Amino acid sequence: MTALISSRTRTRTPHRTYSRWASLLVLCAGALMTILDGTIVTVAMPAMQTDLGFSGAGLAWVVNAYLIPFGGLLLLAGRLGDLLGRKRMFTAGIAVFTVASVLCGLATSRELLVAARAVQGVGGAMASAVVLGMLVALFPEPREQARAIAVFSAVGAGGATLGTFLGGALTQAAGWHWIFLINLPIGVVAWLAAVRVLSPEPGAGLRDGADYPGAALVTGALMLTVYVIVGSGARGRTATLLLGTLALALFVAFAVRQIRADRPLLRPGLLRSRLLTGANAVQVLMVATMYGFQFIGALYLQRVLGFDELTTGLAFLPAPLAIGLLMTTLSARTVGRFGAYPVLLTGLVLITGGMALLSRAPAEGSYPADVLPPMLLLAAGFAAAMPPLTGLAMSGAPGEDAGLASGLFNTTQVVGGSLGLAVLSTLAASRTDTLLGGGAELVPATAEGYQLAFRVAVGLATAALALAATVLRPGRD
Repeated sequence: MTALISSRTRTRTPHRTYSRWASLLVLCAGALMTILDGTIVTVAMPAMQTDLGFSGAGLAWVVNAYLIPFGGLLLLAGRLGDLLGRKRMFTAGIAVFTVASVLCGLATSRELLVAARAVQGVGGAMASAVVLGMLVALFPEPREQARAIAVFSAVGAGGATLGTFLGGALTQAAGWHWIFLINLPIGVVAWLAAVRVLSPEPGAGLRDGADYPGAALVTGALMLTVYVIVGSGARGRTATLLLGTLALALFVAFAVRQIRADRPLLRPGLLRSRLLTGANAVQVLMVATMYGFQFIGALYLQRVLGFDELTTGLAFLPAPLAIGLLMTTLSARTVGRFGAYPVLLTGLVLITGGMALLSRAPAEGSYPADVLPPMLLLAAGFAAAMPPLTGLAMSGAPGEDAGLASGLFNTTQVVGGSLGLAVLSTLAASRTDTLLGGGAELVPATAEGYQLAFRVAVGLATAALALAATVLRPGRD
């Protein structure tokens, strides 16, 4: 099997009172909270709009206020985890996230909810950025590491889709406030378990690599990038172009800073790793495709097939169940037997095929015939592709940069999801508006708009497959 972690990343695992698998469970529980909150609000947003008086454009900030600091701070949080200690960063992130969740649940105004969501994003970035770095340190052996990554990936992938179901169920049963308040008992238990179970990992110290100007530049660039992506539909083309140019200028300034700094935040040599950069690029395209399934698919069920919130959530349940089952039972075995590269390509082929089937979903469609089969193909493909992709990305970073590589991998995941959501939803809305302007009926026009979005997602999946096949092929170095 292709080693998932190079000899440079093999570190001696310290003596632990608790098993490494108990530590993995704690890391998964903490990550699950932050992953759920990225999607759990989607079904509850109409109820929030009614209670708090959001405008149509303002309602998007319930999601954007979380995504912008979350995506913008992941890289910085990952590096600070390397310097200050990853356990310290993880536990602090869980605490911040939990407190912010309570503030969200108690919010009585639009402004308070949006502000609390931003703080949630900060806590989520702090906790999520270091998880993969801790995981590869816990499981340095390739076979065990493949199993651990499969479990963690199952939690992440299943959690994102499970959020749609939980959001609908909690909103319908108890009100939208409880999609946030439910995090209080979970967060307290996760924090106590992390303090007790996770072994300390002393960092190198702030004097060893603390590039504050570089941190400010890259954090500003990432936050502005996510802001440009998630808000592209609410502003004019000129404003979007100007903000995008500014974000690019900040990235250029950051790159120049890293070349000249004595202790750079992101060593230029790290990005020369073919596996690290290639896997992150593939992830942007793959996650953009999957967000098309997750968000546009939910809209198709509600606006075309007429499903309510709870039924929509139930309709999505087969995806996380399939992902969890396949990742925990087959993924590590198949990677161990065939290698990461062929398993990754197989997963991307399944994702492409599933999205191609979904692109044919008609206005007079049905869930069993037009949604469930492609959903299961997409779930199987993601279950096959995500663990080897994660392992390949982390294998390209030395142990002392594991937290930074973890933050980078999570960053490209957020950017890919935000980009996919912005592009696909904009295309769908534009196509629907054009058809309505020509006299088409609402449901057929809406369905055709979603079909266009799904066809573009097929192109994204095909590009991910082509990139993985060429860049991540073994033996190129």
